Amino acid sequence: MSSPLFTSFDLRSVQFANRIGVTPMCQYSAQDGFANDWHLVHLGSFAKGGAGMVILEASAVTPQGRISPGDLGIWKDDHIFGLQRIVRFIHEQGARVGIQLAHAGRKASMSIPFGGERLLTPEENGWETIAPSAVAFSESYSLPQALDQAGIDAVVTAFRQAARRALEAGFDFVEIHAAHGYLLHQFLSPLANQRSDAYGGSFENRTRLAMEVIAAVRKEWPAHLPLLVRISATDWAEGGWTPDESVELARRFKQAGVDLVDVSTGGLVPYAQIPAGPGFQVQFAARIRREAGIPTAAVGLITDAKQAEAVVTNGQADIVLMGRELLRNPFWPVHAAAALEEKASWPVQYLRAAPRGSAAQAAVRSEASGLR
Repeated sequence: MSSPLFTSFDLRSVQFANRIGVTPMCQYSAQDGFANDWHLVHLGSFAKGGAGMVILEASAVTPQGRISPGDLGIWKDDHIFGLQRIVRFIHEQGARVGIQLAHAGRKASMSIPFGGERLLTPEENGWETIAPSAVAFSESYSLPQALDQAGIDAVVTAFRQAARRALEAGFDFVEIHAAHGYLLHQFLSPLANQRSDAYGGSFENRTRLAMEVIAAVRKEWPAHLPLLVRISATDWAEGGWTPDESVELARRFKQAGVDLVDVSTGGLVPYAQIPAGPGFQVQFAARIRREAGIPTAAVGLITDAKQAEAVVTNGQADIVLMGRELLRNPFWPVHAAAALEEKASWPVQYLRAAPRGSAAQAAVRSEASGLR
């Protein structure tokens, strides 16, 4: 293998076959948090398509922490069995799999967004939302209740218990969701956090809950398995969370036992001015990797094999996470391998479809009798 995109990558005891990962993408297709056949087929397709890392969508650590009633959940032991089924299939394809532990905070209690997102009514079993302060995300969202100390402690406990369930389900790693305007990000940003106690005001205070969650999860999560955290490196809004703060937070993450920072941006306020374009968030992953000395994952409109390869080759990130492009083509990794003249790991059941002239296609001839 000559392309860095297709070299293996280690985090603690876990080895990823390549540097291509599947970013968490909410499917809004669960009932009472349970994973079902949709999740198995959706996620399994990425593993058989050649991705080395698969991350399950934001999975609520409490029912109150769901974005919508269709969110995946990991708040009770009954959820473990359905998740085990997904983990087992992904492992059978040679990929590694993790789950994103999440709490939506003030962005919760919304309808399933297919056809338009709106606040759930009481008749639809909408629930009370929570946040660092009683500040709504927008006029279309509910006014949240500011968490007291007991509520904060309950959130920390919920993340810890979710990590235990993730371990029982067999996941290779967990990712704590502290990005995109959800609860932990709300505590980080002055635009959502107007507290005057130990969880508000200074950088030290605003980062306190995230650090407490990391410490609680790390106690539950075995020392030989990786812990990831996703952050929004900037709010793209005046007075909000900044890239400088992200670098300092990443330094503290490293000291606390975090192994990789998954670097995204935005989501905290609806009026953010985001200059979206190919690879527009890679710069933040590169800076955090360089200045905080911690591995990073890059995301954001990465669609081309050469583009993805350059991110790893140039040392901007250790893993490239992809979303929409993999939805369009779950076999993007094997096609990227062909484009970069690397050996593609096609499933043996699909070898006859491999590009002509490729190493995988040559294997078809040698195994032709078994495929007829």
